[in-house]
Amino acid sequence: MKNVSIIGCGFVADYYMLTLSKSKTLKVAGVFDSIRERAVKLAEGYSIPKVYDSVEELLADDAVEIVLNLTNPRKHYETTMACLEAGKHVYSEKPMAMTVEEAKSLVAVAEQKSLRISTAPCSLLGEAAQTIWKAVREDAIGTVRLVYAELDEDLVHKVHSGYLRNSLGLAWPAKDEFEIGVTLEHAGYYLAWLVAWFGPAQTVTTFGSCLIPDKMPEGTLDPPDTPDFTVACIEFQSGTVARVTCGIVAPRDHSLTLIGDTGILRVEETWNYGSPIRIRPREWNRDSLRNPVERFAVRIRKKLVKHFDFLEVLERLVNPHGRRYPLVRAVPEFEWPTVLRMDFSRGVQELADSIDENRESRLSTRFSLHVTELALAIHQARKVNQPYRMTTTFERVEPMPWAK
Repeated sequence: MKNVSIIGCGFVADYYMLTLSKSKTLKVAGVFDSIRERAVKLAEGYSIPKVYDSVEELLADDAVEIVLNLTNPRKHYETTMACLEAGKHVYSEKPMAMTVEEAKSLVAVAEQKSLRISTAPCSLLGEAAQTIWKAVREDAIGTVRLVYAELDEDLVHKVHSGYLRNSLGLAWPAKDEFEIGVTLEHAGYYLAWLVAWFGPAQTVTTFGSCLIPDKMPEGTLDPPDTPDFTVACIEFQSGTVARVTCGIVAPRDHSLTLIGDTGILRVEETWNYGSPIRIRPREWNRDSLRNPVERFAVRIRKKLVKHFDFLEVLERLVNPHGRRYPLVRAVPEFEWPTVLRMDFSRGVQELADSIDENRESRLSTRFSLHVTELALAIHQARKVNQPYRMTTTFERVEPMPWAK
């Protein structure tokens, strides 16, 4: 049983504790927050035995091996550095730091001290991501040339701000989210998947804009113009190209589409570990040039004439995106409080397992640094030279044993 302690007991801490509290190999030994009432509420809600009076007291606890850094992103660097200097492994919410230079300095200290840093998100370890990865490895759609990744959240300042609360009653931190920006908050969900599947990124060309500057008319944002819409084109060393879009203006869309030589793979909701995955073949005949309705009618007619396969025709009518590709395993059942059907504790568990098994974590220090650099390059679209050439890399990531 490994002891974990948490620094930062805000909104997202509840999501972690929903599954961390059920772990048979991890124990949350204590928590700290600069607002003590939040730490007390989390501890009482999940029967956590200790509320520390200070970060120093937490870091002096020799029983704690891993610190879960859930502070505000602006505090990630100094908090993680303090943990490393105290000899603790760290699992940090995204991003690792607010600059590439700070992130690299954390990695340097971690490697010097033989410690490990992993960063969220951990959805790469979920069933949907592992299933898509298996399909890529097995050439289910041929060589993947292009990826379209959408992460649009609708008008969140109207939809969520003011009423979205976690199970402990803490409000969604709208001001922090808008100041940090949609890219650093959300892009990692796709970036971790893509670099695991296709290897290190080589270059990234980006665009960013603040489309809604008055998201909080009752308050002032600092900075006032953090991009709330970004789009990036990433070229991987392997040759695959991905377009990643993040925003809080367009209607909600968490879909991912992989375009291969022989087929197209699509998943509608990437924030659901059990989201259905569908594959349809590419079409290379003249019928592919017709409009969608005409093309579909031609295909149905051919099927009826040649094969009379009513089941396949019905499947195409109901699921135009293609046949269902089976998940590598069933998703464990939890009582999910929101539409986020993700187990936030898997990254912490993976870090702990890698320490016990004396192997590299699937969310390794160098992997986390590479994802962080990619996210920062997109976030800073208006400041970086175009195209931005990546300066970090990582060793090959292994899929989960149950997904091979």
